[in-house]
Amino acid sequence: MGVTLSRAIQWSSDGDQLENSPLNNDILTEILLFTEDFADRHPQEARIPFSEPLQWKTSLETADFTSDIYDTREESAVSLECDDKGRPLLQLSPPAITVHSFYHLSNLLQLSKDKKIKEVWACLEVNREPMKKIFEPISPTIHEGKLFNILHQLDEKLLSIAVRPITREGRLSPAAVNTEVDLLKKFCGTGENRVLKSVRYTSDYVFSNGCRSPPWRQMDGEICSLIIETCDTEPTLFITCSTSGVFLNEVRKLINGEGGENSYMTKSEVYKDIVTLLKNKSPHFAAAADEQDFAIQDVPSAKKILHVETVDVEETGQTLKSYDHEEKNVPEKARQQLVLNKPGSRKNKLEPSLKWKNLGLTSSYDEVEEKARRSRESKKILEYSTKSPTSENQKKANFSGSSLPGCQSSQKIKSPGGADDYSESSSEDEEDEEQHERRAEIPTDLPSEYWQIQKLVKYLKGANQTATVIVLCALRDFNLVQETCQLAIRDVGGLEVLINLLDTDDIRCKIGSLKILKEISCNSQIRQTIADLGGLQTMVSILDSPVKELKCLAAETIANVAKFRRARRTVRRYGGIKRLVDLLDCVPDGVSLSAEQERDAEVARCGALALWSCSKSTRNKESIRQAGGIPLLARLLKSSQKNMLIPVVGTLQECASEKSYRIAIQTEGMIEDLVLPYTLNYTFLCVVHISMLPKSVYCMYVCVASFLLENVAKFQEYKALEILVGLLKVQPEEVLVNVVGALGECAQISENLATIRKSGGIQPLVNLLSGTNQALLVNVTRAVGACATDPDNMAIIDRLDGVRLLWSLLKNPNPDVQASAAWAICPCIENAKDAGEMVRSFVGGLELIVNLLKSQNKDVLASVCAAIAKIAKDVENLAVITDHGVVPMLANLTNTGEDKLRQYLAEAIACCCTWGSNCVSFGEAGAVAPLVHYLHSKDPLVHQATARALFELSKDPNNCITMHENGVVKLLLIMIGSTDVILQEAAASCVANIRCLALANDKAKNG
Repeated sequence: MGVTLSRAIQWSSDGDQLENSPLNNDILTEILLFTEDFADRHPQEARIPFSEPLQWKTSLETADFTSDIYDTREESAVSLECDDKGRPLLQLSPPAITVHSFYHLSNLLQLSKDKKIKEVWACLEVNREPMKKIFEPISPTIHEGKLFNILHQLDEKLLSIAVRPITREGRLSPAAVNTEVDLLKKFCGTGENRVLKSVRYTSDYVFSNGCRSPPWRQMDGEICSLIIETCDTEPTLFITCSTSGVFLNEVRKLINGEGGENSYMTKSEVYKDIVTLLKNKSPHFAAAADEQDFAIQDVPSAKKILHVETVDVEETGQTLKSYDHEEKNVPEKARQQLVLNKPGSRKNKLEPSLKWKNLGLTSSYDEVEEKARRSRESKKILEYSTKSPTSENQKKANFSGSSLPGCQSSQKIKSPGGADDYSESSSEDEEDEEQHERRAEIPTDLPSEYWQIQKLVKYLKGANQTATVIVLCALRDFNLVQETCQLAIRDVGGLEVLINLLDTDDIRCKIGSLKILKEISCNSQIRQTIADLGGLQTMVSILDSPVKELKCLAAETIANVAKFRRARRTVRRYGGIKRLVDLLDCVPDGVSLSAEQERDAEVARCGALALWSCSKSTRNKESIRQAGGIPLLARLLKSSQKNMLIPVVGTLQECASEKSYRIAIQTEGMIEDLVLPYTLNYTFLCVVHISMLPKSVYCMYVCVASFLLENVAKFQEYKALEILVGLLKVQPEEVLVNVVGALGECAQISENLATIRKSGGIQPLVNLLSGTNQALLVNVTRAVGACATDPDNMAIIDRLDGVRLLWSLLKNPNPDVQASAAWAICPCIENAKDAGEMVRSFVGGLELIVNLLKSQNKDVLASVCAAIAKIAKDVENLAVITDHGVVPMLANLTNTGEDKLRQYLAEAIACCCTWGSNCVSFGEAGAVAPLVHYLHSKDPLVHQATARALFELSKDPNNCITMHENGVVKLLLIMIGSTDVILQEAAASCVANIRCLALANDKAKNG
């Protein structure tokens, strides 16, 4: 959900009660004011019944319900208004109260008088996640969507209140420090009455927030560093000013350039301002300050100020990468001054990353740089910090093993080169992190979510525990599967922060961080960065945690990250294989499990997922066997939990390439479990041969594609669609490819479309459109397009911004994805309520789709022509695509022998003829004669589309002449006898236009 409400609230240490704090009072007061006036401000939304009621113990009594909308007989109060199930929307049986709508919440607070805040307190203490009760788990209606937006606005307001304390923690401000330094400079000089010799900054460069310290030290609250020469102290004073106060630096290390960041460690106690420090360190200054009436004494050094943010994103919107620690736009003289700040630095040199500092690698920057050159992993960090990698969608997926669209089979792809330096399986299908990649510069038209996420991550860097949890929750409200959101976190240094949070003692921070890392680690570049920053080591250690949710999240994230050799090697070297095998030790044998058993089973499932990823390594396979993984996998293979079987079978599939495993599989008696057909009611497995062990859902995909029409009733009986929709939420990509493929096949049957919608399948499908896996994108676009043929489904797709996501996939470099996206756009345009306006809302969208007519891929051309035919039905859009040159581009394609392309090209030409002089332009571009020859095709669909196009073209006399010369009349006369009514009418109308022109010519000659 996009709404937090109670997340912003502070809870007591035991987590059972609200904390009595000023922050809670502010938040609860805001919620009270919002709810009390809700019915007056939003009367329609206030009447929407909640999915589940809010219940709590109230301090109100029956006598308090004086309104005539309540029945107050028999020591209880019941609202006269009921929901569609006949339940009262408010029911009081003191002290228990049940409320089903904002209207009655609002009314209740108005009746509460002096007990209002007490009621809000009691309600939120019991109903910790009110939004889950207010909204259905499936997609909301239009009115519910308005209610959701209203509550989302409240959410943003509460978040701003919750992070307010973060922004008030500083004591000194850049402005206060600058004022104090300016005043001190007035008392510097060479005369006998001087107070100080000199005061100067170590850096002349001022960031937009007023700070002079580099960004990575601003995160620790630093404002600037000073060099002050007094008249009586040696050596010179090297001073750091921070939001917490003023202190002396380590002087010796700063002078000789050794020690890097250690030069800024505190050497003295912390003083409230510079004047106070100088009085304590310089007797001459103290005496002068006492004798003279300096205006210095009134410097407002203790002002409360906003928290000093790290300057990662400049005000202009230009991104300053967290890894690019060289100050930007610094004049040369000022850059020379930075030598004092960065010992051993030189022009264009990079500062060590936060992770290097944490590892103690900052003793000498030259030494760090030399180590980086020698170490391949450190080299990766340097390359990553200076060159943005390409997004995953630059890689073309390898589709093999099936002719089904986007199908991912159990066949493997040989790794190049044959030999394996890392003892990994030669059968891996993975990205190679050693490949030098580059991502295009960040475009200027990034969505607002990009900048919102960056701002939240900057809050995260300086937040306390409570605020950290709030910001993590707010980050999770974004669509983290979308690449833009992933890059926003990475570009502002958020990965380092998230990984550092895994080392904290706060369970909530760990859980929140892992939930985000799990989502964004589907991106290959993020996976590699997590490994570079040491995240895998920390996740492996978390597997020992007694908290089961933490173990699950850590294992799932490891499953995502361990997609490449180095990551799998890291998991093994840090003891991860043994720990993951230990997670499998549960006994989920029964069909009905207790809550605790379900948690144990989930831990085992997540462990199996991680082992599945790790098992692509030959050494890891042996480690799994030595850790006792085979008996545990054998036990889990008998599980009745459908989600368990997929990673277990997948792991066994990988491991079965080793002879020792094949022997063990026989010894453990697993062959019977693997060979017997799995029943349709939970995995849809066909009979499986032990030598192949194919993925279960792949088999199901083949079954669905092959036998769907004959088995629709059977699939409905076993609730196959509901199960498939459930699998969209918890599976790795290789499984999702086939789950979505199966759903796409099922969606071809109109009877299944409503079931997919009612099962909540539309939203997860639309969410997957933001992914980068090429095979998955091919299948999900096909599934979304099939769902869009139902108007009710289309309304949900439109509301979720699914059409825009489909349109953006037209820019994908993979032609299979382009074609599948274009096919999906067609039913979206056809079934949208205001299709013309929707299409126009995509900036540059029409030009993009017209330019795809230059593609060399026949399926892309056919799908784009089909989409253009739909777009051209709106006059305004037709005018726009005409301006973009759609007519000559379509005409250039007419010399084709592909019937599929012929059909949709003819349809596009027919629709485009209705604007302006397009009909004449097609004739001039030479499109008419090739179209006539389409009538020789054996495909009746080509005949129909061609006849329609010829009819539209025949409205121009010159086109009629061209048609007649190419023998169109004889062919059309045959078509007039067709049983296809559309073809009959188009053929007859075209012949009529040609006949009218001939008669007109005869009349002119004889006239």
